[in-house]
Amino acid sequence: MGVSGCGKSTIASMLAHRLHWIYEDGDWFHPQSNIEKMHGGEPLTDEDRWPWLHGIAAWIDATRRVGNHGTVACSALKRAYRDILVGERTDVRIVYLKGDRDLLARRLVARDGHPIVVSIVPHPRQIVEEIVKRLDIGEAPSSRGVATAR
Repeated sequence: MGVSGCGKSTIASMLAHRLHWIYEDGDWFHPQSNIEKMHGGEPLTDEDRWPWLHGIAAWIDATRRVGNHGTVACSALKRAYRDILVGERTDVRIVYLKGDRDLLARRLVARDGHPIVVSIVPHPRQIVEEIVKRLDIGEAPSSRGVATAR
C-alpha cells in the first residue's frame, strides 16, 4: 500500500516474481464507472471504492482457496480499506511503502502520462513559466504580447 508514486506496482510485481507468486494490480479491479470518473478527473468516494476493494478481497480469497500466494498493489490508505482486504485472513500482510514528499514528487514528474508537479511556493507568474517549460511546447503565438492558448 502507499500513495501514488511510491512504487506499489513495481515492488509488488518484483516481489511476486522473486517469490514465484501471482501478481495483480489493484487498478485492474476497478469497475468501469470508477475508471470513467478517474479519467474525468473526478475523485472517487468511499462508495465508489467499496466494490473495488471487495473485488480485490475476492481475488485474495480465490487465490488462497486454491493454495496459491500472491501480491496485489493497492493504495489502501484508510484503515477501513485495509480491514476489507485483511479481514479475518491471518496470513494476509500489508506492506506500507513510505517516502517523503520530495521523492514522491520527483517520481511523479518522471512518469509519462502523469501530472506535472510544480511547487506553489513561487509567485504565480513563475509557476506558470515552470509549467510552460515542462509542457515543452515552445512559445505560443502572441497577440499584443499575451500568449494565446492552443
